[in-house]
Amino acid sequence: MTTTAPATTTHTWITACPTHHLHPEDPLAVLMPDHTQLVLVRTHTGHLHALDNIDPYTGAAVLARGIIGDHHGRPTLTSPLLKHTFDLNTGHSLTDPHTRLNTHPVRTRNHHIQIHTRPEQDTHTP
Repeated sequence: MTTTAPATTTHTWITACPTHHLHPEDPLAVLMPDHTQLVLVRTHTGHLHALDNIDPYTGAAVLARGIIGDHHGRPTLTSPLLKHTFDLNTGHSLTDPHTRLNTHPVRTRNHHIQIHTRPEQDTHTP
């Protein structure tokens, strides 16, 4: 399922979806107002994460179809294409220290999940 977040001109938080639309370990693709594609994830522990949906190794918007997992206690997202794995907390690739995804702050307000429009980290690839 893909959701399009409504554009807003006065706030830096956008509403992505109602909280009941995001199920644990079932990623959701979100199109931001600037046309950036993100993947929104709720882990089985209830933590929310928003990262780039574009796989930096292939350029395909497929990470929302990835597999949520765990690597030594850290929540991860594995791409369905080349099976590269990313730390959900930091966006860093677990296989390539020079590659990471942008991460965005996420919060819940009034039974809706909101994503901050400015990333916490910029993507860096070799």
